Amino acid sequence: MSSSTSTPVEAGPATTAVVVPRRRRGGGDPGDTRPTNWWATALIAVCSLTVIIPLYLAVAVALKTPAQLADGTGFELPWPINWDNFAVAWERTDFPQALLNTAIITVGSVVFTLFTSSLVAYALARNLHRPFFKGVFYYLLAALFVPFPIIMLPLVKQTSLLGLDNPGGMIVLYTIYGLSLNIFIYTAFIRSIPIELEEAARMDGASTWRVFRQIVFPLLMPMNATVGILTCVWAWNDFIMPLVVLTSPSDRTLSLAQYVFQGQYNTDYTVAFASYLMAMAPLLIIYIFSQRWVISGVMRGSIK
Repeated sequence: MSSSTSTPVEAGPATTAVVVPRRRRGGGDPGDTRPTNWWATALIAVCSLTVIIPLYLAVAVALKTPAQLADGTGFELPWPINWDNFAVAWERTDFPQALLNTAIITVGSVVFTLFTSSLVAYALARNLHRPFFKGVFYYLLAALFVPFPIIMLPLVKQTSLLGLDNPGGMIVLYTIYGLSLNIFIYTAFIRSIPIELEEAARMDGASTWRVFRQIVFPLLMPMNATVGILTCVWAWNDFIMPLVVLTSPSDRTLSLAQYVFQGQYNTDYTVAFASYLMAMAPLLIIYIFSQRWVISGVMRGSIK
C-alpha cells in the first residue's frame, strides 16, 4: 500500500493580468485604441482637394504655351514643357525689384510687430486689474471688428499727408493694424507665466525693462514664432493695402506686380500663372521649414 504525500499549496497574492493595448494598424501611438473616424478622414480628404486641384492647375497652366491652353481644358499634363513663361514673367514684373520691396516690407513688419506687440501686451497683462489698462485692452480688441474697407479712404488721405505712401509707411501700417490680434494672443500667454519669476528678478535689482528683456521675452518664443509667421504671411500676400497706399511704381510689391498681366480685353494666363508661382515660392519655402514652430506655439499656448 503506497502512501501519497500531499504538498500544501501556499496562497500567494493574486496576480493581475496586464492587458497590453493592441497597436493600431498603420502605426501611430500604441496606447491609442480609439477607432478611426472615417467620416472625418473622408471630409479632410475632400477638403484637401480644394487646395491640391487649384495648385495643380496653376502649375499645369504655367508650363504650357497659349496654344496648348486653348486646345484643352487646362488640366492636361503640359507636354512639351514651356519654361519660357517664367523668363517672361521675370522680365515683365521686374521680379527682383518687386521681391526686394516685398522682403523689406515683410521683414520690417515682422521685426517691429514682435517688439511692439509683445511689449504692449506685457504692460496690459500685468495691469489688467486696473480700470485704465482694462479699458485699453478692450479698446484694442474692438478694432478686430472694424472692416478694413471702412477705413480705407481715410487711410489713403492720412498716409499721403504724412508721407507714408512708401515701404516704410507700409511697415508702420502693418505693425499698427496687427496690434489687436497680436495683443490678444500675447496677453493670454503672458498671464500664464508665473509672476514669481519677475518678483525674484526685481528683488535682485532688475528693472522692469530688464525683466521683460531677459525673462519674459525669451519665454514668449512659441508665441513669437506664431505671431511672426502670421504677420509674414499677411504682409507678403496682402494686396489691398499696397494697392491703395503705395504710389510709386518702383515700390510695388509682388502682389501688385501681377497687375501687368491684366489687360483691357484679355489676360496672358500662362505667363501670369508662372508669375504667381514665382511670387508664392519664397513664402512656401519659409512656411515648410517653420510650420512646426506655428503648431508648437499654438499647442503650448493652449496647454498653458
